[in-house]
Amino acid sequence: MAAKRKRGALAAGKAKRARSAPRAGEEAPEGGPRERSLPPQGYNNPPQGYNNPPQEYSIPPPVSQGKWKNKQRVLIFSSRGINFRTRHLMQDLRTLMPHSKADTKMDRKDQLFVINEVCEMKNCNKCIFFEAKKKQDLYMWLSNTPQGPSAKFLVQNGKLVDIIVFVLKLPRGSRPLLSFDPIFDREPHYALLKELFIQIFSTPQYHPKSQPFVDHVFTFTVTDERIWFRNYQIIEEDASLVEIGPRFVLNLIKIFQGSFGGPTLYENPHYQSPNMHRRLIRLSVAAKFREKQQVKEVQKIKKKGTKVLVEEDPTEVVFETPAEEKPVEIQLVKPESKPIVKDKKKLRKIQRKKQKKLFRTEG
Repeated sequence: MAAKRKRGALAAGKAKRARSAPRAGEEAPEGGPRERSLPPQGYNNPPQGYNNPPQEYSIPPPVSQGKWKNKQRVLIFSSRGINFRTRHLMQDLRTLMPHSKADTKMDRKDQLFVINEVCEMKNCNKCIFFEAKKKQDLYMWLSNTPQGPSAKFLVQNGKLVDIIVFVLKLPRGSRPLLSFDPIFDREPHYALLKELFIQIFSTPQYHPKSQPFVDHVFTFTVTDERIWFRNYQIIEEDASLVEIGPRFVLNLIKIFQGSFGGPTLYENPHYQSPNMHRRLIRLSVAAKFREKQQVKEVQKIKKKGTKVLVEEDPTEVVFETPAEEKPVEIQLVKPESKPIVKDKKKLRKIQRKKQKKLFRTEG
């Protein structure tokens, strides 16, 4: 029969396990592998000596070694009326950002300040909101809820108002590097946007859904008064960069002090609304049409004005030869009416008969 357990045996075992594991308030050591405490000496575990070297057990470090302190959560959603490209862009951003959350589309009738309440219900302190207008214009809001600041952008892609969506080749939860243009440190409004981009797009340290490695780069470049966003993958072999997307261009409109509203901190003087841009295109086309019409009218006037009337030359009559005058014959007898014959063969027969009669009379 098995030996009976003592009363304090189970409690002692639990106590030993608790000593070897770190306590709830203490953090695990960040550098180097952790070592387990050696089992107690006994019959099966002889004392350590020359023939019995010490036994060490190395445990691989976890994905998140520290405590998640910077709890940044980003809400990514849109309004109704977006197209499939915007929907793919939102899905790609959610895939690239493990600290993001999703929500249903917001109705167009709702005011923008309602988004602060949605972020509070979702326990998010940052927000990326895509606003679609006229089914062709796309606006992006970046906001720090609920205090602010917030920025409004027009999403473009070069000359075309379009978003090129690439196939993502990154594992979920990988951490990005953020690369900024040097102009972000010179201008005050770009410095504010840089801090907003860092808090929104960078993955918080020790996030539960994040991975401990860095394998892609987010670049923010300022060209032609616009912010160009690109995503590059780092190849391990030669540390080169390959663009994998998504990519888009942000045209800054305004920076507000509050979240989705409030006093205006900065307004872009180089911004031109899409409605004004389309109006200028229509006016240019109309101006070209008017110019063509004016050219045609000028050519007609020139053709009429170039005709010079030359006076009559008296010597032209010398070379004219008068035509012979024909005698005027007046027919007093009514001509004989020709018989109307539809059949051509009968007409020929009648003509032959007349000819025969004439020959007979002449003979």
